[in-house]
Amino acid sequence: MPLVVNGQTIDDTVIEQEFSAIKAHYESLGSISCCERDDEFRGYARENITFRALLTQEAQRTIPEPGAAEVTRAFDKLKEEHGGSDQFYAAMGLSPEQDELIRRDLSVNLQVESLRATTCELLPTPTEADCRAFYDENLEQFSDEDEVRASHIFKSVRKTEERETIFKALCEVRLRLVDGEDFTELAREHSDKPAEEIDLGFFKRGELMDEFEVVAFSMKEGEVSPVFSSPHGFHLAKVTGRKSGEPKPFDSVRTEIESELTAQRHDARLQELVDELKKTAKIKYSEPEDGLDEHDHD
Repeated sequence: MPLVVNGQTIDDTVIEQEFSAIKAHYESLGSISCCERDDEFRGYARENITFRALLTQEAQRTIPEPGAAEVTRAFDKLKEEHGGSDQFYAAMGLSPEQDELIRRDLSVNLQVESLRATTCELLPTPTEADCRAFYDENLEQFSDEDEVRASHIFKSVRKTEERETIFKALCEVRLRLVDGEDFTELAREHSDKPAEEIDLGFFKRGELMDEFEVVAFSMKEGEVSPVFSSPHGFHLAKVTGRKSGEPKPFDSVRTEIESELTAQRHDARLQELVDELKKTAKIKYSEPEDGLDEHDHD
């Protein structure tokens, strides 16, 4: 019984699934390594689940259950969004025999959505001044991506015993480049790629292999990289140009900003509601390791 919210028991597996999703999100951002923030992420998981549980309980307490026709419409829409009944059941790992359970979940979801709408209906729509201020404060978010132009020397490594020889040879080439020799001429002489693939042109992040982009985007214009490796072999790169992403015109992102500000205001209002509910909620959490550490909110 690791987490109990007003008598509703949340199974360990639900917390672990939420924890895994949160950790995967932060790992995708490259902001953590290994397990150093697991305790923090498990705390986030418990908070998220508690938030949803309290919101759902309040919805079931204050919002009338939807009628059968409304639930049917929601169910039909869900199937349509998945490309039809067969695709829906396959994607969800469910079967038609579970329709009653699915309908009950949909009924509760409709109550929660109704509570969300009711709670947020009086919030003001973001004004142009609000949107403009957000745009000015987050200009990088609304700018095109930076671009880099680079030239490339590549040597393939087909046999393990060749690695050291090829690496040393490219290190010699690099010294000649640093001393001012022409990159294109040396690339034609030493690269395993054809001449038309020496100049890679301008590219954004995500368009080339990670190993190459990490190096290229960390360099200044005119800089020659160290010799670096990838699963394909050894590389030398020279950055020959950079373009900073230009801000998109405000008018072209106004709708996007308004939607984001509206979502932020809705989230804040729902958090206020849940914070109020917590004041009278009975929430107990016991660490699964020993079952002794409990945190109560009465």
